[in-house]
This record gives sequence, structure tokens and C-alpha cells, in this order.
Amino acid sequence: MQDAITVAVVGDLVLDEPDADYWLAGIAPALREADLAIGHLEVPHTASTAELEGDVPAPGAPIENLAAIRDAGFDMLSLAGNHIADCGAEGIAETIGELDRLGLAHCGAGQGLAQARAPAFASAHGHRIALLSYNCIGPQMAWAAEGKAGCSYLPMTTADGAPVTPLAEITGVPQSALDILSSDVAAAREEGADHVIVALHKGIVHTPAHVAAYEREVAQACIACGADAVISHHAHIVRGIEFHMGRPVFHGLGNGCVVTSALSPDQDHEARREWANRRKALFGFEPAPAYTLAPFHPEAVNAFIGKLVFRKDGPPTAAIVPVHVEAPGRPVLADKERAQEIRRYVETITADAGLPPIMICADGSIGAAA
Repeated sequence: MQDAITVAVVGDLVLDEPDADYWLAGIAPALREADLAIGHLEVPHTASTAELEGDVPAPGAPIENLAAIRDAGFDMLSLAGNHIADCGAEGIAETIGELDRLGLAHCGAGQGLAQARAPAFASAHGHRIALLSYNCIGPQMAWAAEGKAGCSYLPMTTADGAPVTPLAEITGVPQSALDILSSDVAAAREEGADHVIVALHKGIVHTPAHVAAYEREVAQACIACGADAVISHHAHIVRGIEFHMGRPVFHGLGNGCVVTSALSPDQDHEARREWANRRKALFGFEPAPAYTLAPFHPEAVNAFIGKLVFRKDGPPTAAIVPVHVEAPGRPVLADKERAQEIRRYVETITADAGLPPIMICADGSIGAAA
């Protein structure tokens, strides 16, 4: 076993557009440099036109774009998010079938709950990594059950007891979620995992800095249940970073690569068009006009790839690789000046979220602020 390996971790991937290789090329060198790379597949890749009722459905992305994700350097993908079931059981089946054909490890969705909760495994230089993936924010009709296709999930407590949806006010983490985490992390260890990473789909979208109380609670529970690191996505903007019990928690990896026309206010799909306009009012932002394929909060141009270094002994260390999102939505490795701005931005939003202050060095390594 090699003493240490590096794992690159990336947020949401939505590749609806042609020429996916081009959109990923700006970050691919950092992914390929790592021993392993993990991303979150936000939407199904399928020819199905089915639409899940109850949320604004995302369209299925081209199946062939999954090969570009592999070729960019990704080895593992988490799938448990609020859109993976948008094209129904057929969309999940086609996505998983193609991932299997390409040799991309995956977890978090399946034709039943057991398959959705099963960990993904990958190895590098004698280190065996397990990845677990959970949706924390709904919609609940997308969650897998025995004999029902969907995504893996952690049940959350809401303020009024209503079903968990992307707009519900989540107030806490029930014992049932802790039981799932304890069981699944232990099972991954029993299957030979040297290191366990938990991926959480959580948080409040399109909002700078804010980390809700439940987010810290569930992330810290993952570590307490035996995970070595926690990575998170869903908010479409990066969030702060903390350490719990010496283990790193990325509260929001932001957009790994999101290029889509599904968020355009000028489109034929009525529900998507209405959401494209309503979310700006809900969350108080106006996208920069040039970002036609990534119309997110203006601060979302400050992005990064997380980096975890796992060793034979001791907890992992963490770092970031700064990424700038250029118009109309293509992520690229930041130049020296932008990298410094992004490191300072992440330090600032970490403190603004009420997390313990951090210091990010010029090489991207993260430590406690002096």
C-alpha cells in the first residue's frame, strides 16, 4: 500500500449540452492528476421523456455525455440528489446501465432501496475507498423503496412535519437517519473499505455562505458514525469547510460543471420557465447576462475542486483547487490572481456561516486560522 493517495471531489454535474468534452476540459487536468476523482451526477442520462410529478423536472441529459465524464478523469459518481429520478425508473436504469458499461463506480440510486444504499468502491495504490450517497432534501416521491426505483436518502425532520421537499424548512436529524448512517458505514468497512466518504445532497440553494443548523448536524453525525470525510452538493454555490473530530467536511462543493438550457427563462417547458424566473425572486439574485448556460448567483463563479489526501494512518487532510467559471458556464482552473481571490472567498464564507475560521494556504491546503 502506498503511504498516501489523493482524491479529487467535485460538486454537481449537469451536462445537457453537446460537446461535453469541451465543457469539462478546463478542469480535467486536476481530475486526472488525482489518484481518484469523484463527482455528483445531478440528472439522469437517458432518452426517456418521462417526468416525475411534484418538483420541477430536469430533462434527461444525453447518454453519450457520460463517456465524456469518464474521459475527463472521473472514477466514481454519487447519484442521490433531487433530480436523478426526474425521468422515472427508466431514466435511472439507463443511467446506471451506461455507467456500468463505462466502468464508472456509482452509488445512491437504483431500482430499489437496497441497490440505492449500496456503497460504491474504487481502489488506488492499495487504498480501497467506499462512497455512500444520500439525498437529504427530497422530493420524497423520488426516494427509493423496496421494489421502487429512486435514490438513497436520509430522513430529516421538518418544521411542520410536512414531507421533505427542496423548499421545506428542515430542522433536525432524527434517530432513523443516524441508524442508516451507522449501518451503512459499518457495512462498507465490512466490505474492506480503508476510507469511507459520505456524499450529502443538502443545503439551501442559490444563497451565499449560509449553512443551516441541520447541515452541520448531519455532517457531524456522518463523522461520528465512522466516515472519514463528508462532501456535499445541491446549493449550486460553494459553501464553507470545517473539520469535525479531525475529519474534513465540505459543506458545499458548488457546481462541478453545469451547462444547461433547462434554467433559461426563454424556453417552451412551462414549469421550467416559471421556475427560472421564480427562483431569482425567491433567493434575491440576478444572474450575469453572459452566463446563459449557468444562470446562477453571481458569486457562483467562485468555485473549487476539493482535494482529500488519505494516508495509511491518521485522518485525511484537505485542500482546494480554485476554479473560475467563465461565461457561458465553463469551469476552468483559476490563474494565480483568481486563485487567491477564490481562496479568500472560501475563508470569508466559512466565517460568515458561523463555522470555525480556516486558513487556506497558497498550495490550497486548509488549516485552522491562527
